[in-house]
Amino acid sequence: MSKKIGIIGCGWLGKPLYEELSKSFLIECFSRDSTSDTSSFWQSDTIIIAINTKNNYLQTLQKIAQLTKPVCNLILMSSTSVYRGFDKKIDESVKITKIALQREAEELLVNLKDNTLILRLGGLMGEDRVAGRWKVTSTFSDGMVNYIHRDDVINMTKKIIEENITCGTYNLVAPAHPLRSEVHKKNREALGLELGEFKGMTKREVASEAIVKKLNYTFLHPNPLEFWN
Repeated sequence: MSKKIGIIGCGWLGKPLYEELSKSFLIECFSRDSTSDTSSFWQSDTIIIAINTKNNYLQTLQKIAQLTKPVCNLILMSSTSVYRGFDKKIDESVKITKIALQREAEELLVNLKDNTLILRLGGLMGEDRVAGRWKVTSTFSDGMVNYIHRDDVINMTKKIIEENITCGTYNLVAPAHPLRSEVHKKNREALGLELGEFKGMTKREVASEAIVKKLNYTFLHPNPLEFWN
């Protein structure tokens, strides 16, 4: 019998993830407000949580965990923003002492359900999300980017489900880490974007060797300089 998969959050990541997983699994995609405990959705074998941190995020996660059946596997699409306080190369083994909302969310779910998988996504890029295109500021801190293409997130998530990986914490970040200024300059030349001003330099580099080794994975888009070619 095919696994039944549920996705909470049918947005920029959730919708194409639904479309890809539907080729192999029984799947439903609900908004974060669809929390009726009579729905067959909550009988899913795996539920992927792909929502933003707005609107009572922690309370929503708690309700999700309570509504799922005991043997349901949870996959939380978290973020490498949990490493914001670091300025060096880091992996999942680093001790995070600066607790922010995203880290609280991870701890909440892990404490509520043993079979919880945390995926810390790098900056989500690809398709219409172009580094340097939409700017709320014209001044940026330079440094090595920790981006990942949406196609790789979708592909890796599918492999994770197929291989029945149900717990642990993994970084999902493209293996190449060019400077932000390099990425913006490349996109300016290719797409005719304006170039902002760069000040300072951060050295945070988030490693994803653990999930690569676990899945024996080859990235579809390993280099952010080539995400939009």
